[in-house]
Amino acid sequence: MDPMHRTTSRPLTVGFDLDMTLIDSRPGIRACYQALAERTATHIDADLAVSRLGPPLAEELINWFPADRVDEVAELYRQMYPEYAIAPTLAMPGAREAISAVREAGGRAIVVTAKYAPNAKLHLAHLGIEPDAVIGGLWAEQKALALREHEAAVYVGDHVGDVRGARAADALSVAVAAGPCDATELRAAGADVVLTDLTEFPRWFSAYRSDGNAARA
Repeated sequence: MDPMHRTTSRPLTVGFDLDMTLIDSRPGIRACYQALAERTATHIDADLAVSRLGPPLAEELINWFPADRVDEVAELYRQMYPEYAIAPTLAMPGAREAISAVREAGGRAIVVTAKYAPNAKLHLAHLGIEPDAVIGGLWAEQKALALREHEAAVYVGDHVGDVRGARAADALSVAVAAGPCDATELRAAGADVVLTDLTEFPRWFSAYRSDGNAARA
């Protein structure tokens, strides 16, 4: 189904990725990796790790730990995360305004992320961002499961994996070039719309609601 021609009998649902879309979690994740390195006596280049946020945690940990330890270390990381990663994390510019733009239009805003859902919810609560639903543990094409379940017409993310998830869900892919993937990569992956960051979202969303075909950029 063409996302521009979905039924309008239900409120428009817009999905958002979390890391580097709604929140800048790099300071917090860096701190958590540094603490994890100390706890496990294992070298982790935290700056390198936070430069490639997006994929599941296990895909990063395999760079620093033997495969047979990844599950164990991932669980430890998730346990440590609230102590080290929540407070330093900031909202991305325009994040609150983007959620508000959807709500003010009578729509629903959901978060679909690869992050462990309880920690994703802690971030959002700490920053006072209140989506209608938070679904965690989904990456790339897996995100289509939640996007389809919630009938999302649009999915906003910063990574080529988010573009793939939107396309798999037959949702309009709106990419923000605020994370590890630049505008060229995002367009090459098939993004329908590329914004510099979420500060541009309310204006784009207004145009999309008025005339979806004219809103492609």
